[in-house]
Amino acid sequence: MLGRQERWQEDLFVPGPLSSFIPNDHILKRVDKVLDLSWLRDDVKDLYCDDNGRPGIDPEAAVRLMIAGYFQGIVHDRKLMREAQVNLAIRWFAGFALDEKLPHHSTLTRIRHRWGEERFKKVFLKTIQSCIDAGLVSGETVHFDATLIRADVSWEGLAVQHADKVVKENAANDGPQDEGPQFGRKKPKKISATDPDATMATSSAQRRLEPSYKQHGAVDDRCGVIVDVAVTTGETSEGTQLLEQIERVEANTGMQVKTVTADAGYAHGKNYQHLEEQDIDAIIPVKGENPRPAHIPARRFKYDAKTDIVKCPRGRILRRCTEVPAGVLYRAKVADCRRCPLQRRCMKTMARSAARTIVITPGHEALLRARRRRHKDDEKFRKAYARHQHKSEGMHGEAKTQHGLRRAVRRRLWNVAIQAYLTAAVINLKRLAAFLRIFLCFWRRWQAVSQQYLTVGRSIRPHPQNVAQTALPTHRARAA
Repeated sequence: MLGRQERWQEDLFVPGPLSSFIPNDHILKRVDKVLDLSWLRDDVKDLYCDDNGRPGIDPEAAVRLMIAGYFQGIVHDRKLMREAQVNLAIRWFAGFALDEKLPHHSTLTRIRHRWGEERFKKVFLKTIQSCIDAGLVSGETVHFDATLIRADVSWEGLAVQHADKVVKENAANDGPQDEGPQFGRKKPKKISATDPDATMATSSAQRRLEPSYKQHGAVDDRCGVIVDVAVTTGETSEGTQLLEQIERVEANTGMQVKTVTADAGYAHGKNYQHLEEQDIDAIIPVKGENPRPAHIPARRFKYDAKTDIVKCPRGRILRRCTEVPAGVLYRAKVADCRRCPLQRRCMKTMARSAARTIVITPGHEALLRARRRRHKDDEKFRKAYARHQHKSEGMHGEAKTQHGLRRAVRRRLWNVAIQAYLTAAVINLKRLAAFLRIFLCFWRRWQAVSQQYLTVGRSIRPHPQNVAQTALPTHRARAA
């Protein structure tokens, strides 16, 4: 029989509470059980006047509105408030009744300006502590990775940096006449006049440079909980941030890191040396080498730390010359290179130099040990790095595809940092809500089995074999 639905529905009274119209498995309803923002009002109280000014929006309601938007990938305030007008789940989650007027979208903008990034960072840190209390964080193995965030600027807003400033920076980095980034030589670059904090960067040599920011994230191995997030300009090398990240992770979790995994962008000798000194296992593959180098590669030169010299393949000595930003420069004698039979192979790309030069970076010996380990068939290394790829890179993919982190919504570094903190907090709340759901489901199964034994007059404790047949996988297995 063909049914009919009357479209005219103008009911004045709605029976039942607002929560009854929201499905029990809705993400906001599950997150509401694990989200605690009762501390927020006292934390921001010093930013408001007690006896003057208009009444402001409740701090917890404002943060809940932002979090609800990030859960649905809505990162723009205008779009969020339009969605909240018709979305019962967002209204209920933020604490607004059906007939209650929602705040203006500019209110959220003013709140971000007034609070600053430190308050939102504290919201993120509270989610880490909640995950630790639930047992979702082990703190032993942490995966580090970085990703680019496209800045909110157009190509028309880019300009070439002023020549006088470039000349001044180059003069401050005067050194040897050799060229290359390891010698500190800088080239004119494009900057954004709209967002000065954004810098030109790219994630691949096949893609053009874009004005970007860079998010540095750390993910715990047990359940994929984000334990640290930091935002820098796009040109910042992720390898230089590793040591500071490890310190922040240990401060955020209160646990000592035992294993660190990262990609080849973190393969710096200084990092390997620091991790060895801290007795931390470094699962970091070294950077690949050109199979057909244009000249004899640096790995053919042997460095002697005791005498502080470098020997070339022919046994000639290269002595310390000067310090460069990448390390220490060692140079051979001109007479030795002139009489060497390997001169053409060794000096092929260094026609303007009369002698071969080698740069020894800090932690050179630790880097050599890491390279030897990488060439071995280390099963632990292979398995740990495989987990790194889907834990850390999967986290960045989730943040970009589901929560709007692919592009910065607002300008300036502190604004992008707030976006990163809220995104990380949302992902942690998802992990926590998923664990709570599994735990409650297991508890109901256990109660059902116990009730069955009570009805037949047996002990309240069921047989272990029956419990194993009815129990669900643990939260660790589901999260993995």
